[in-house]
Formats: sequence, structure tokens, C-alpha cells
Amino acid sequence: MPLTVHLIHPDGSRQSLSAEPGQTLMRVATDAGVSSIVADCGGLLTCATCHVYVEPDWAGRVGELTHDEASMLEMTASPRRPESRLSCQIVLQSALDGLTVRLPETQY
Repeated sequence: MPLTVHLIHPDGSRQSLSAEPGQTLMRVATDAGVSSIVADCGGLLTCATCHVYVEPDWAGRVGELTHDEASMLEMTASPRRPESRLSCQIVLQSALDGLTVRLPETQY
């Protein structure tokens, strides 16, 4: 059953995307042509160009931050914050229906 994710762009505009369980947030965004998610490495966890800020209400539901993801978050172009995650590491499941993330000013 499809689920919905919400993106808040740097200018404050909102965009809702339909996703299938098992997809990553990065893949959903890039397939939809969201230019704020660059995803240079294609989801291989070797860049930090799919950086997002998970809204506080969702932070405890997107899964644990791994050591490798934490290391990559040290290289983000926009400031790393406590709610920073790489969208390639957020696997969408029914419990994440309605997930809301903010997109950073830049990925480079």
C-alpha cells in the first residue's frame, strides 16, 4: 500500500510524494526529480548529497543512525544538526506514512 512523504524545501514550500514500502527516501525524491536531493553516489553511502533534516516528531521512527552514516554526515555542505540524516539510509515502511523532512539550502 503506497505511503506519503512530505518535503519542506528551503524556501518553505511543501511537496508531497507517494512512495512504496521498502524504497529509500532518497530514491523516491530523485525519481520525482527533487533537485535538492543530489544523491551523487546513488545511495551507496559514499557521499553526503542526500542530506535531510528529519522533523522532530519523526526522529525516533526513522531508525538508528549507524556509525558509517554519522561519519558521512560530517561532510555535509549545509550544517549538520541533531536531526540530520542521509535520505539514502531512511527505508520507508508503513510506520513512516506521513514522514516530514526539511531539505537543506545546499548539498554542495
